[in-house]
Amino acid sequence: MVAIGKKYNKSSAQVILRWLIQRGVIVVCKSTHLERIQENFNVFDFELTEEDMKQIKQLDKEESLFFNHQDPKMVEWFDQIVMVRRTNNDASKEKKSW
Repeated sequence: MVAIGKKYNKSSAQVILRWLIQRGVIVVCKSTHLERIQENFNVFDFELTEEDMKQIKQLDKEESLFFNHQDPKMVEWFDQIVMVRRTNNDASKEKKSW
């Protein structure tokens, strides 16, 4: 990422954001720091080459540190956890400090 970023005078984070955008992935960035907000926005003034795209894709080991997304039983288990959490947690009753 660093080498590709140097080629475009961009950060690794910008390279990753650009890679996702060029793949058609919807990206939602969050920051409270003005510099990072600006950095996140400044990914539309360059385009990664096909070679860059392939090089980044090769970093994907097709493994998840969380769970196997290809295992239907694991996905079902995760979905069940989310459903239980939604059912048991009424966000409207949470005290907000903001």
